[in-house]
Amino acid sequence: MAAIQPYNATVRECFENPDHAGDPQGDYDRVLKSTVMESEQGARIELWACVADGIIAKMRYRTWGCPHLIAAAEVLCRRLENGPVSGLSALDVSALIEQLSVPVEKTGKLLLLEDALKAIWAQHGYAA
Repeated sequence: MAAIQPYNATVRECFENPDHAGDPQGDYDRVLKSTVMESEQGARIELWACVADGIIAKMRYRTWGCPHLIAAAEVLCRRLENGPVSGLSALDVSALIEQLSVPVEKTGKLLLLEDALKAIWAQHGYAA
């Protein structure tokens, strides 16, 4: 009998290859950072967008929370890095929830990621 995996393949792969975890390194036109947290269970996200010539040259994160939240931060950074700064305003949380097979009781945690992006977008000079 095969064991049931609590996390799907994407979540597991993000743990094996956390390419965007940690502080950003290098020189950029602007480094935008946001920190959001949820006090009830202690989930926290620090998110950086390093901008050069209107492009998100580097995205980095530090996340304290469940594996789904950590994987969501990694997936988001992979999607946004090397793309236009306008990508900071477009996060489809429901698609991310589906891609990572996030249980309904954990979906609120992914809203922290949305809040972190809105804070960075506001720093870039746009209303959240």
